[in-house]
Amino acid sequence: MPGQIISGARAIAVPELAQRAARAASGLRSLGVGESDTVALLLRNDFPFLEASLAAVLAGAFAVPLNWNNKPNELRYVLDDCRAKVIVGHADLLAAAGDSLPQDTPVLTVETPPEVRSAYGIPDAAGRVPTGASEWGPWLMGFPPWTTPPRADRSSMIYTSGTTGRPKGVRRAPAGPEQLAATRQLFAETWGFHPEMRTAITGPLYHTAPNAYALTAVNLGATAVLQPRFDAAELLALIERHRITHMHMVPTMFVRLLKLPEAVRRRHDLSSLKWVIHAAAPCPPDVKQAMIDWWGPIVHEYYGSTEAGLVTFVTAQEWLARRGTVGRPTPTATVRIYDDAGNVLPPGQTGTIYMRQHAVTDFTYHGLEDKRREVERAGLITCGDMGFLDEDGYLYLSDRKIDMVISGGVNIYPAEIEAELVNLPGVQDCAVFGIPDAEYGERLAAIVQPMPGARLTVAEVQDHIRRRLADYKVPKLVEFRGDLPREDSGKIFKRRLREPFWKDAGRSI
Repeated sequence: MPGQIISGARAIAVPELAQRAARAASGLRSLGVGESDTVALLLRNDFPFLEASLAAVLAGAFAVPLNWNNKPNELRYVLDDCRAKVIVGHADLLAAAGDSLPQDTPVLTVETPPEVRSAYGIPDAAGRVPTGASEWGPWLMGFPPWTTPPRADRSSMIYTSGTTGRPKGVRRAPAGPEQLAATRQLFAETWGFHPEMRTAITGPLYHTAPNAYALTAVNLGATAVLQPRFDAAELLALIERHRITHMHMVPTMFVRLLKLPEAVRRRHDLSSLKWVIHAAAPCPPDVKQAMIDWWGPIVHEYYGSTEAGLVTFVTAQEWLARRGTVGRPTPTATVRIYDDAGNVLPPGQTGTIYMRQHAVTDFTYHGLEDKRREVERAGLITCGDMGFLDEDGYLYLSDRKIDMVISGGVNIYPAEIEAELVNLPGVQDCAVFGIPDAEYGERLAAIVQPMPGARLTVAEVQDHIRRRLADYKVPKLVEFRGDLPREDSGKIFKRRLREPFWKDAGRSI
C-alpha cells in the first residue's frame, strides 16, 4: 500500500501527490519557469508545499521556502534577491504580505486549510481564495503531467542570515545519480529512513532540516503526518493514532513535552516510535537524558549547518557513554578544529569548528559567491561554532557563535535587530545578544544606551522592532544603561554584557 500524506482530516496518497506535482511542473513551465529559476513558497505545512517543491525540481528550478513569520519588507528582500518567477502562497499569508509581492510576478493562491486555520486562529474568510485569483488546485489540473525526467536533483534554496543580518540564499549544485544515492544513504544511516516508515513533520517546512526531511520521506513513498503547528499534547496523540515510527525534532520540543502533566504524558501509547533524531540547537544534557528515560534509547542526534550539511551523528547509546557530545563525523564527512592562526588543533583543544559533508553537493551564496570565502578554510566550512574533538573523534561544542542566537531551533542574528533599533529616536547605541532560557535554549536581550535626556520605555523598544521585524526577533529582555563597555576601537564589548547572564545560569560563554 502506498504511503500517504496526512494533515488533519485530509489525506492524499503519495502517488497522487506526485501526479499533481507533475501537472504543476508543466504549469510552471508555461509561466516561464526554466532551468535554475526560482519558485517562492509562502506556505505553511500543507500538501501544496510538497507539490510545489517537487514541481520546481521537475521543471529544473529551485524551490525557495519563505519564512512566513517575516514582515512584508523582509519577504520583499528575499523575493527580489532570488528573482522569484512564480509565488505560491496560502490565501491569508498572501493577503498579509500585501505590497511586498512584486506586481509583475505570477501568484498562485492556496486556500488555507481548516486544520491550519484552527492552529493559528485564522478566520475562515481570511483563508479563502479571493475572487479572480489563480487557485493552485484548479490551475494545476489544467496541465498534462510532466513526463521528462529532471536533468538533476535540486534541493530547496534556503535563505540563512549572516552577521550582517541580510539573508543569503544557500544554493547547492544539482546532484547527479551518484551523489543523490550517497545522500539517501546518509539519511538512511543517520535519520533511519526507509520506505515503510511513518513520520510526523513537527517543524515548519521553511527550515532546512524539516524541509529536507519531509521531501526525502515523500520521495521514498513513506507516510508523513503534517502537524500544522507544534503542540506537545497533540503530537503524542498523533504518534498513537498514526503509529508514528520516525521523527525529526528540536530540543525546545523536548522541553515542552517534558512539561506536560504526568497524566498526559502517560495517556498515549508511544510504543511505535523507533527512531527520533534531533539537531538545530544545543540540547541540555538533563533534557536529553529525560527524553531517553521516557522514550528509550531511540533519541539520536546530529550536528551540521545549512551550508556544510549533516556532518556528525551520535546514537543514544553512544551519547549515554559520552554525555554532551554531538557525535563523530560520518564516514563521508570531515571535521577539523583550527586556532585563530589557522593551525589544526590536536584532540582536547578548543578552537573554531570547520566541517564538510562530502556526500552532498557543494554550495554557493546566491548572488554573493565571494561571501563563500569568508566561511571557508581548506575546503571546509565554518558556522562560527567553537568546540573540540576527543581522542576518539567525538565532537563537543564548547562555545556558541559570537553573535548568532539560536532560540527554539531558529537562528536569529542580532546585527539585523541592532540596525533597526538604532533608528529609534532617543537611542544612542545598543547591543543585542542571547541569554539563557529554560524552554527555548536562548532568548533575546537588548541593552540600550539612550541619548542624553531621552526617556525610553521597554514597550517602545519592543514595539519598534515588532513593527519592522518578525515577532521572534523582538527582545524579551530590555535594559537601559547610561554607558556600554567598549573595546579600544570603540566597538561594544558584548562579551562583558553577556557574561553575567550566563554565569548566573551556571554556564560559560
